[in-house]
Amino acid sequence: MKLLIKAGADVNGKGSAMSPLVFATGQGGYTNFIRLLLKAGADPNIPDDLGQLPIKLAAARDCREEVEMLFPLTSPIPNVKNWSIDGIISHAKQENAKPMKEEHIKVRKATIRSQADKAFRQKEYDTASKFYTVLIDVGPDATLYSNRSLCKLNLGDGEGALSDAYQCRMLRPDWAKAFYRQATAHMLLKEYKQARDALLDVQKLDPGNDEIERELSTAMELMKNSPDEDEQ
Repeated sequence: MKLLIKAGADVNGKGSAMSPLVFATGQGGYTNFIRLLLKAGADPNIPDDLGQLPIKLAAARDCREEVEMLFPLTSPIPNVKNWSIDGIISHAKQENAKPMKEEHIKVRKATIRSQADKAFRQKEYDTASKFYTVLIDVGPDATLYSNRSLCKLNLGDGEGALSDAYQCRMLRPDWAKAFYRQATAHMLLKEYKQARDALLDVQKLDPGNDEIERELSTAMELMKNSPDEDEQ
């Protein structure tokens, strides 16, 4: 990120549905990243899709350090009567305790999904994976696990990709793509027999697919040439 900022990257994420500060303060674990963004001139007065400012998101997580960084740069929020560090934290906690409205949940999920898909298209697989994780935590879905599996595959995380592929299969046991995700993860892990078996399952669900035929041939050829594969 330091290199991107030095290269002139927009620290406010202009044109995106969610600014970097909104994402970082909403998820937690990005305190140093927030400090870097603020130092680079990121605007803490850009709200999220529901009108919440980064300082309120950080306060809702009770992250005092982040609130202290954001407070001098944030314009007072009209409905926060006690505009102080303690006041904003107390207010945010009270607001956070209230259940989120259904329409707000839908808006939030759509926004995060849009950001995840955009990050994936831009080959920012780690960022996309984090967004998909947020969505999975809200409500597990086979497509989300499939997408995160592909992100992890592109990041070289074979075990993570395989774990998500298994979750995908459990949720949609008749979906060819779920088995394909499993196969590609096994291929990355050089587990060619398991990859072959998963591709055979794909064939049953999607017969006549030329790409699967080629992948299957590759897996079987690698099985023959791999001394570690024990055909049973």
